[in-house]
Amino acid sequence: MLLCNSMEKILERYERYAYEERQLAATDFDSQGNWTLEYNRLKARVELLQRNHRNYLGEDLDSMSLKELQNLEQQIDTALKHIRARKNHLMSQSISELQRKIKEKEKKDKAVAQPALWDDQQNQGPHASSFLLSQPAGLPLPCLNIGGCYQEEADPGVRRNELDHALEPTYSFHLGGYGA
Repeated sequence: MLLCNSMEKILERYERYAYEERQLAATDFDSQGNWTLEYNRLKARVELLQRNHRNYLGEDLDSMSLKELQNLEQQIDTALKHIRARKNHLMSQSISELQRKIKEKEKKDKAVAQPALWDDQQNQGPHASSFLLSQPAGLPLPCLNIGGCYQEEADPGVRRNELDHALEPTYSFHLGGYGA
């Protein structure tokens, strides 16, 4: 009995494997036919794409009808519109990026120039900045002459020492004709 059971199991397995093998062989035959069809379909598609490519390059146009030429022209026009749109988009991005960089550089230059101006004003003393900034634009800056002006004194009654300096020092601003 044990031997009989064992033999039956072996035969069942053999039949099952034989059946599966026949199924695989049939599938291979079908798939081989499918692959042949798929190959022919893909080959025709490649030939069509190659012909279209030649047509886009302006080659092999003699065999095309008027309607096919008009269709080709429309396709090329549409492609050109997409190309121009993309080019304009990239140019716009480049311009925006350049403007952003310029603004950043201007901010950086102002930030660098501001402390330098502040340092210059501090080195000139506490009153220099307010004095220099209060002058109207375009007017010459006043000069400070201690001991009089360089011009000849018109008053002969002013006493002078031997170095030709006034004995009483006067402090005046020479404003170059803009009033004192």
